[in-house]
Amino acid sequence: MNSLGIDKEPKDTRVVVAMSGGVDSSVTAALLHEQGYDVVGITLQLYDHGEMIQKTGACCAGQDIYDARNVADTLGFPHYVLDYESKFKDSVIQEFADSYARGETPIPCVRCNQTVKFRDLLATAKDLGADVMATGHYVQQMQGPLKAEMHRGADPNKDQSYFLFATTQEQLDFLRFPLGGMEKAETREHAARFGLEVADKPDSQDICFVPDGSYVSIVEKLRPEAVEDGEIVHMDGTVLGRHNGIIKYTIGQRRGLGIGGRIDDTDPLYVIKLDPANQRVIVGPREALAVKSILLTEVNWIGDSKLSEGSVKVMAKVRSSMKPVAASVEATPLGDVKVTFDDPLYGVSPGQACVFYQDNRMLGGGWILSPRD
Repeated sequence: MNSLGIDKEPKDTRVVVAMSGGVDSSVTAALLHEQGYDVVGITLQLYDHGEMIQKTGACCAGQDIYDARNVADTLGFPHYVLDYESKFKDSVIQEFADSYARGETPIPCVRCNQTVKFRDLLATAKDLGADVMATGHYVQQMQGPLKAEMHRGADPNKDQSYFLFATTQEQLDFLRFPLGGMEKAETREHAARFGLEVADKPDSQDICFVPDGSYVSIVEKLRPEAVEDGEIVHMDGTVLGRHNGIIKYTIGQRRGLGIGGRIDDTDPLYVIKLDPANQRVIVGPREALAVKSILLTEVNWIGDSKLSEGSVKVMAKVRSSMKPVAASVEATPLGDVKVTFDDPLYGVSPGQACVFYQDNRMLGGGWILSPRD
């Protein structure tokens, strides 16, 4: 059994490495090549070179494709560029715009992993005869008593398990994450040791296809109705002002509302709800943000038990940067999946993900639905 868990010699084990052009995926490929594996690098062209070639901090655009190819050439393994622009537009960019138009706060990098990378690219890797596919994500694939499990990355500051909650068991069995047990500084040391030009390359930003970080411009172009003017309304029905597009507001936002509140308001007002059907931003006091339970859609579960068998105690995250909180998750008679928090959470936003953990193991997650009125 080799280091990837395959019963072959490394030279007879084909590994397709998803190479974004950054330091993480480059070092992943370099380490596997150094260990004698039959490495094939693949980079996806996800959006137009002309628009993105000057964009810094992106991935899968002109400069990044060049960097990935240069790493492969330097180390001496084959590298291919696949045009996934149409797939990316349909599966990620359009869904991103639709989600904002629905008054949600989307996470496009999760959709990208869920569709383009771990569905389409993984299928391509199998077509190429790969035994496994490796990525530069900071998570760990470990063999548990029953099956392969996904665990948090060893570096808590780089752990990316939240963004990989939609990874299915079948995909997890085929995936490998060589950097999962490392810290970022160690990865850069390896890059320098291999003499890679990307050793000091900055990390890519989360939303790679958004020029200058202005997601409003993307949504305005694709879904102009989402930037129509409307009212800012207190939850008691009082109209407090006007806005110039609900996509410019997020649940839990306090600053920059542009309203003075009511005469009897002594506490700050927060965005409580976005109402795209009526182009309204609903505001209220902080206590109105408290959420005791939520419903999820498109739930992926890779835990050992079945949610239909009863409630499961978990630690849950509704934002990537938050510390997990105690909760229980269960399937309802209506077919929904319900998460109930031990203590109320504040600022839970539809369109974000709720991800489940037990200790360091990631059990899956789902997309947060808008509350039912």
